[in-house]
Formats: sequence, C-alpha cells, structure tokens
Amino acid sequence: MNSLKHKIISMVEDDLADIEASLKQNLNPYLDLVFKTASHILFSGGKRLRPLLMVLSARICGYKGNYDKTFSTIFEYLHTATLLHDDLVDEATIRRGKPVANAIWGNSIAVLVGDFLFARSLSIAAETGITKVIKIMAETAEAVSQGEIHQLMRKGSLVVSEAEYMKVIRNKTAVLFQGACHVSSLLADAPEDKEIALSEYGLNIGMAFQMRDDLLDYTSATSVLGKKVGADLKEGKMTLPVIYSLKNTSPEDRIVMERIIKNNDFSVQEFETLIQMIIKYGGISYTENLAAEYVKNAKDVLSVFNHSKTKEILEDIADYTLVREL
Repeated sequence: MNSLKHKIISMVEDDLADIEASLKQNLNPYLDLVFKTASHILFSGGKRLRPLLMVLSARICGYKGNYDKTFSTIFEYLHTATLLHDDLVDEATIRRGKPVANAIWGNSIAVLVGDFLFARSLSIAAETGITKVIKIMAETAEAVSQGEIHQLMRKGSLVVSEAEYMKVIRNKTAVLFQGACHVSSLLADAPEDKEIALSEYGLNIGMAFQMRDDLLDYTSATSVLGKKVGADLKEGKMTLPVIYSLKNTSPEDRIVMERIIKNNDFSVQEFETLIQMIIKYGGISYTENLAAEYVKNAKDVLSVFNHSKTKEILEDIADYTLVREL
C-alpha cells in the first residue's frame, strides 16, 4: 500500500501543491471566521482525491487551459460542506483525528460555513460558463442530500438490505467522484465517449472508495482511522460487512450480533466479538471482493484513452482505493 501511495504522490506532487494553494486562495477574501472554520476540516489531512481526479480527468482529455486547479476546488468544497453538516447530524465528536468543527465554533457556525462552501463551489463552477457543469453540480448536491436523508431514515434499523446500502453509498459518496470526473471532461470539451467513460470511472471509484471506508471501521485502530472505531455502528449505520454477515449468520450468532449492534454503548470486547463474527460469516471478504469488482470496472472503462502517464495515475488511484488504510 505504501509503495503505491508513494508512487502516486511522486507523480502528482506538483498538482497537489497547486490544489492546496487554490483551496486556500479561493477561500479569500472572506470573513476570518469562515476561513478558520472551513480550514479546520479542509486542511486536516484530506486525501484530495476529488480535486486530483478533476485535474487528471481534464488532462487526459487534452485540456490546455489554466482554470483546472481553481476548478478542482468545487467538489472538495462541496464535500467539506457535507462533512460539516454530517458531523452535526451524526452527533460525531472526532473527524480526521480532531474535534469536530461544531464542538469548537458551535452548531450555527458549522451549518452556515457549510452553506457558504456549497455556495462558493457553485460560484467557481459558474465561472466556466458551461450550463451542463452547473446542472451536474446541482444534481450531485441533490443526490448527496437524498443519500444522507435515506441513511438517516434507516438509522438504527437492522433490516437494511444490500440494495438499500448500495443506493445510499451511490448517492452520498460515489456521485461526488462521478461528478468530479464528469465535469472535468466538459471543461476539456471532450467527445461523448470519453465524457461517458470518465463519468463511469468516477462512479465506480466512488463505490469502491466507500466500501473500503466502511471496511476500515472493522479493520483499523482509532489512531489510524481518525475517528472512534465502531463509530458507524454507534451512529446507527448499517454497512455492507454487517448487512452481509447478518444475512448469512446462524440463528444463535445472529442473536449475539443483534444484541451488540442494538447497544450503542457496546464495549471494546463486544466489538471484537462482533468483528470475529463478521469475519466468520464472510462480511469482510464479500465487501472486499465487491469493491474489487468496481475497481476493475473503473479501470476497464479507461480503455477509450490511449496509454499515457495520466492514464497510469488514474489506474493506480483505482487500485489504491482497495488498499488504503485511512
């Protein structure tokens, strides 16, 4: 994993530096409180996959302009807005190893700064003058909201189906990756086949990314994960490793699993018991294998592009989603 990560970073370090500069520059000149609150989460160790995918997607389509780095901020701002709001909805206490923003500045400021970041992303996108870009942005924001609402409606339920789970993660996560790749093809005025390919690439990467994220809740330590291990379950979120295991467990073990899941104050020992049952009934391996299928699909759709350094990076990023540890 580390060698792949280092390979990717070495190939895009200049792009990442430009993206960081653009993320800061496009928050100014605004109120200092806005900058501080947004920066608390925006510059606290995010992976920058969405803006990087935007830059790479434009480049693989032959974009020669100078707006790609500024443009790359739009989905990172939108994503950060959703995180500020999510932490309130989920009553979270830790994000990326730090106290959540609302614990420092209060709920009202966190909500309003999230609203500002969403509006800022739309303003930057509008500068392209491409109507379809604005349409995709609006549809993405709508889908993310529906995904979060759907997940909230099913909070605490033990009868969430795999189909429901897939719909939720498509809306709340994958569409952000899809949109990031899709709008960049429009910025580059790419032909339709490449536009469709990048849209599909982003969607598949996003699905795999969220599945891997859900696996980490059962395979990582708090110090690595940046949030409390078992946080998803304590927030009442049923993810694929648990959904699949409950479906395939014995009646006796299901009783044990349900008792632990229903207790949002379960102990470390109880959580370890649950993890062992998830492993026993194939929840971990099933999720890993399904995520791998999405990654394969993502790489396959890139066949419309000729071999290049940019295509190689996009393929490496696809592989990285399967092995990342945070």
